[in-house]
Amino acid sequence: MVFPTFAAWAATYGKAYNGDEAIARETVYNANVLWLEQNQHIAEAEGFTVGATQFADLTLDEFAASYLTLKASDKPSGANLETHMYSGADLPDEIDWTLKSAVSPVKDQGSCGSCWAFSTVGSLEGRAAIAAGNLQQFSEQQLVDCDKDFGDLGCKGGLMDNAFQYLMQSKGACTEESYGYKGRAGTCQIDSCTIGLAGSAVTGYKDVAADTNALAEAVAEGPVSVAIQANSPFFQLYTGGVFSSNLCGKTLDHGVLAVGYGVDNGAQYWKVKNSWATTFGEKGYIRMSKGTKGNVGQCGILTGPPSYPVISSAVSV
Repeated sequence: MVFPTFAAWAATYGKAYNGDEAIARETVYNANVLWLEQNQHIAEAEGFTVGATQFADLTLDEFAASYLTLKASDKPSGANLETHMYSGADLPDEIDWTLKSAVSPVKDQGSCGSCWAFSTVGSLEGRAAIAAGNLQQFSEQQLVDCDKDFGDLGCKGGLMDNAFQYLMQSKGACTEESYGYKGRAGTCQIDSCTIGLAGSAVTGYKDVAADTNALAEAVAEGPVSVAIQANSPFFQLYTGGVFSSNLCGKTLDHGVLAVGYGVDNGAQYWKVKNSWATTFGEKGYIRMSKGTKGNVGQCGILTGPPSYPVISSAVSV
């Protein structure tokens, strides 16, 4: 594969640099292109592709500092109803909640380290839509600005379970329309937003056991917030296919959303919604290998642990 020049790449992604910054970014870009030329065959052998993505002008350290800020060690102790264990029931062969009006369009966190907020909102939107039969978009900015008492740090990182606890004791989830995303932390505006889902409607959250069948069963019921390790150039430069790489473990640094699973030419995968706009991966999604690496899963997807909010059956949105 022939990769674009830095100038052509920058034009494609609408990026403009001047002076020393342009020289520095071009140097990093050229180093990443060299890496691609030397390593793309490894990805292709595993069944996925890599390329000059929107992050191709960042070193891996820069990429991680801006986008991979999950605080997976700050596990809360309250509000957890129970652990979702696999019941032993038959599971559907595939499920895709993007086709069932339970997943909002792909969003963009920008350079704010708010992946945890997007993962939280994604599972909240999906579970509320399934409970009420109506998909409504909620505000990530609310979590960035207002969730201060449960260990979350706005653009400096957070954890989905902490955010579920915040939502339970708050007035509720603001609508996206009334509290739009800014990509930076600000003053909490919950008193002036429109509440789309009352806090009382979130009765708790459930963690999911570190087991492929347990996560599959939970995903078959609705979208699930998951944590993964994404500080790998294969992830940074992923463009499509079923992602399978040994260059990631379970040092979790990124919050995303499992919205389904399936099989592609014999390769089982999780369908995962990211928060890096539709220019990332497969129109904003990544398919990650399913049923591999025991109770760790691809890039630690089983170990976060995965979790989802429990929504009252009486909810209406």
